[in-house]
Amino acid sequence: MKLLFTFLFACLSFVSVAQKKAIEQRINQWHKAAETADFKTYFNVMTEDAVFVGSDASEVWNYKEFKAFAKPYFDAGKAWTFTPVNRNVYLSPNQQMAWFDETLDSKHMGVCRGSGVLTMQKDETWKIVHYVLSIAIPNPDVDKVVKLKEELDKVYLKTID
Repeated sequence: MKLLFTFLFACLSFVSVAQKKAIEQRINQWHKAAETADFKTYFNVMTEDAVFVGSDASEVWNYKEFKAFAKPYFDAGKAWTFTPVNRNVYLSPNQQMAWFDETLDSKHMGVCRGSGVLTMQKDETWKIVHYVLSIAIPNPDVDKVVKLKEELDKVYLKTID
């Protein structure tokens, strides 16, 4: 019985490692598609009910809105480049949902953080259903940044219903 348990645990661990590798590859494919302006691949990695939360407080887009926002950037030949520096991937017990956090490097935004949720699709592929991009602000600089955006924050907060 102990041998059977050990075998089953080893099999589950192998599946988990394989799933995490597939998820890593999928997220990397998504970032690479933006870098190379591959609109079709970029949006095929997302579900049609996906949500993208950008770094600006007003940027909460559903899939259709985000496609419309992004299209001119992709049409211009280069959307954006975020290079993953490190990433943590977590799987649900049934291995049908995963979530991750990542540190990204970007020439136009510096160090950023991304986090997202993926779901396993009927065709056994992983797709991003939710993604959040944020700019990493060093703790010693938070007070300066808060002061810098104070007026814009007030204007934004007045727009919320």
